[in-house]
Amino acid sequence: MNSEQSSIISNLVDRSLNQAEYHWRNGGYKLIAESRVSTEALNKSAMDSAASQIPGHEIVKEGETIVDDFIAIVADMRNSTDHMLTASSSIELDGIQRVFYETSALLPALEKTINIYKGGVTEYLGDGVLGFFKKDEKNPEQYIYDAHNAAKDCLNNSLEIVNAALASRYALPPLKIGIGLALSKALVSLSGIEGARHAKAYGECVFRATKLSGGNNIILIDSNLRVAWPSSKGGKLSFVLSEIGKGGVQGYRINVG
Repeated sequence: MNSEQSSIISNLVDRSLNQAEYHWRNGGYKLIAESRVSTEALNKSAMDSAASQIPGHEIVKEGETIVDDFIAIVADMRNSTDHMLTASSSIELDGIQRVFYETSALLPALEKTINIYKGGVTEYLGDGVLGFFKKDEKNPEQYIYDAHNAAKDCLNNSLEIVNAALASRYALPPLKIGIGLALSKALVSLSGIEGARHAKAYGECVFRATKLSGGNNIILIDSNLRVAWPSSKGGKLSFVLSEIGKGGVQGYRINVG
């Protein structure tokens, strides 16, 4: 991540926290809801398709079967439940207020970092994000590098920016996150009720990335991604089996030697 990109993330975090504070002063988390477009205003064609954040599939249509190779990324904040139950004595933040501010800063920063590396975030998972990187047949190795670089910048640069802002404003201790990366084919389709369809990607990569996101400031990849990793003469990367993966999913740490 270069200085311009770091500045973008820093400004985003500041704007997100300013907005979070504004909403809290005006009624708190109960007012945080996106107004839905009235289904009466949707025509038939709009109901049969939906805009998407899935890379390479910006519009997903009903009845269209799409299967592609993806790397799923799940980045998840550690101990958010404990944060909810622990107020900040320094400036008297209530527990829910603390987590609201933390996630308001962290999640957009993670999403923007993933976007920088041509990935797309499809869901906010309460205290984490789910995103995807799509394989490009013309340059089939690039999405592996993009996913890894995005994960490294989420864990390092972006998390540092978020933690600095939270410490400066609220004297909060640093957040920790876990990141899982997993590779598989995934089915892209629409889900949800008529008039409010959502584009989603379903695949083993989502399950595996979720199970591998439980570490403390660590990136874990699954066995599929390890096997697919491009090899290079004199390469300095090595993979170390980790026991952190949940649900029987083997995870590997990447060492740069």
